[in-house]
Amino acid sequence: MIQLPAAPALTVPSAVVKTSYLVGEQADMKHRGSDAQWLSAASLDFDAFVAERTGVRERWGVPSELFWFTSGEYYIGSLVIRHELTDDEGGGHIGYHVVYPWQNQGHATRMLGDALVRCAALGIDRALLTVAPDNAASIAVVRRNGGVEEGGLNSEGELQFWIDTSVA
Repeated sequence: MIQLPAAPALTVPSAVVKTSYLVGEQADMKHRGSDAQWLSAASLDFDAFVAERTGVRERWGVPSELFWFTSGEYYIGSLVIRHELTDDEGGGHIGYHVVYPWQNQGHATRMLGDALVRCAALGIDRALLTVAPDNAASIAVVRRNGGVEEGGLNSEGELQFWIDTSVA
């Protein structure tokens, strides 16, 4: 097992983790059987790739911010905080993923906990998270962070969970 140089934290995207990011995302894409072609452009101009992902940007029609979960030069995963909900509430306030090599080590639970603190600072009192019904690992992460399921599925077929950010 790789020993991380420090406790991982949410950080602004940075070229410091270039190699780890590219390798981690490629391994994750291959593990899921997904196309990793998008990594080609990122590998050719990683600085531009990072620049497109920093700061508050409009994504999905709402202001949002992207963070990477890192420790030194190690990239572990990505997390987005939507400052507002989309009209259909699809995706909720927070979306995250841990790349395959780092899964099942508690990183997603810590990422989400850190994101809830950031949501509280943004004035989001209750954060909405949506999870595919067959994603048992993510459901467990949300519940460990205080997520309470709201009955039924949303328009995208996902479970909806609300988390009170004041306890974060």
